[in-house]
Amino acid sequence: MPHLKLKEYYDVIVIGAGIGGLTAAALLSKSGLSVCVIEKEPHVGGYLAGFRRKDFLFDTAIHWLNQYNYRGIVTRLFDMLGSDHPRAISLKHTRRYKGNAFNYLLTNDPDQLRDQLIAEFPHEEKGLLKFFRRAKKIGDSLCRLNQIFRSEETMTFSEKVLSRLRTLGVLIPFIPYAFYSGEKGVKKGLGLFFKDPGLHKLFASETELIGCMVPIGWSYADDFQCPPEGGGQVIPEWLRHIVEYYKNDILTRCAVQRILVEGNKCVGVQCTHREQTIEVKSKYVVAACDIETLYEKMLPASAVPATLKEKLRSADLYSSSFTISIGLDCPTEALGLGEELIHLVDENISFNAHQDGDPATTEISILPPSVRDKTLAPRGCGTLTLFMPAVMDYCNNWHTVKDENGNYIRGEEYRELKRKIAEAVIDRVEAAVIPGLRSHILFYDVATPVTHYRYTGNKNGTMMGAKPGQKNMRSKIAHYQTPVKNLLLGGHWAELGGGVPIAAKAGTNASLLILKQENKPAFSALCGYLEGKLSLDDMLVAPCFKAYDNSWVRSPTPAERKENRYKMGITE
Repeated sequence: MPHLKLKEYYDVIVIGAGIGGLTAAALLSKSGLSVCVIEKEPHVGGYLAGFRRKDFLFDTAIHWLNQYNYRGIVTRLFDMLGSDHPRAISLKHTRRYKGNAFNYLLTNDPDQLRDQLIAEFPHEEKGLLKFFRRAKKIGDSLCRLNQIFRSEETMTFSEKVLSRLRTLGVLIPFIPYAFYSGEKGVKKGLGLFFKDPGLHKLFASETELIGCMVPIGWSYADDFQCPPEGGGQVIPEWLRHIVEYYKNDILTRCAVQRILVEGNKCVGVQCTHREQTIEVKSKYVVAACDIETLYEKMLPASAVPATLKEKLRSADLYSSSFTISIGLDCPTEALGLGEELIHLVDENISFNAHQDGDPATTEISILPPSVRDKTLAPRGCGTLTLFMPAVMDYCNNWHTVKDENGNYIRGEEYRELKRKIAEAVIDRVEAAVIPGLRSHILFYDVATPVTHYRYTGNKNGTMMGAKPGQKNMRSKIAHYQTPVKNLLLGGHWAELGGGVPIAAKAGTNASLLILKQENKPAFSALCGYLEGKLSLDDMLVAPCFKAYDNSWVRSPTPAERKENRYKMGITE
């Protein structure tokens, strides 16, 4: 094992180099603990890893960000780690609702959309005013999520009581509308505000009433961001820099096969790296990976109660996606697109048809990444991302078969299915939104739920893990403490929901549980900071944290490198 240059023993091993795992690793490193991050892929980042095609750069799955503006909890957390962290780009134009008979733009001043709808539906003025007021309250409440950032597993009894009161305060605006779901539920819920079918059609593909209101609430709160300059992958690259700055290790192309357990106590992991089997010992392991893989493949069968494993198997999960990443021969804005996400629906079809995976009917989201960030495409070119919800079991697991190890074998039938669906989606977008799109496509790359599963290991290629909801809450799907001592969850399975804020929250709370035992001053200071009791200046001078020199510099994107060569007169 000498070429790996690993320590004989670490305070903490982190499985998975997504945002959850890297946030945990960075916080623990800053707190003085020795850390080793183990990642099966060649690159860190998980769903934020991104990929390159020619001189174009694409984000893997990140479409927008929340809690990453000037007051968001992600920003506050990253500020504490280093002032050199990537800054998200706030959006003025956030979402476009596009159907056969409507085309509405939502901005960070939602009253503009409200007033437009009132002008077109004057008989529904009272209900529209009420709907937008309620959405604004939901947005205000979402801004207070930092008040409930800590997990109860890190708290004393009195802190839990106070946290539950805070949680109730945050949730109160949601409660009246939380149970309106499904076709009948959404229709009934919207009926609380307005009856006109034309207004109902605006939300034709929404599966929950809350889903109709949250984008408007976020827009009121000015909490729609897109990834930082250089793409979403710069966030994990920055976190990696911090971990390595503190002389800790990140090992890629290394797959954990087994958690080492002695007397129901985790003592390390066994993994394979370049066909070599190695054991890495530690006091703690933070599993920021798929929970079923952890509980059913990495641990002894008796380590986790069968009832818990069964609950996890039947948990309600977010869908996966079918994503087309397109390189264009012209700037994306030349095709008439702005910075906003376009949500394309056919309001004249059935409710279920929006979610059934048929590219002729399923809702489609259209994103223009290079309108927001010019570093993603070469001069005179652009990028475009099309995605729609998708599930793993579509067309017999996308015409794949499984080998003896459970891996999906992708053959010609799989590739042909991908091609047909991609062509159908592009045709539909060209007809409804971007005339002449095909003539500007240089190439496109397609990801299916099988792709997302291959690169993340997440069950069914889910994009964000387990959904918030009664079923998952009653089953206590989300948890940090596992049945094995010193083995903690630190990825999106530790919390219900998904996205960067939830991943950062999971990594932070896993760190707190360890710091509570290993560095109590750091634990107390971090808790105080997260709850607003300590300032950033207090944190930066706290002796329980190691200093950092803010030395990260973003690497140029392929397009920037090409432009620099062009300016230097270097031709290829």
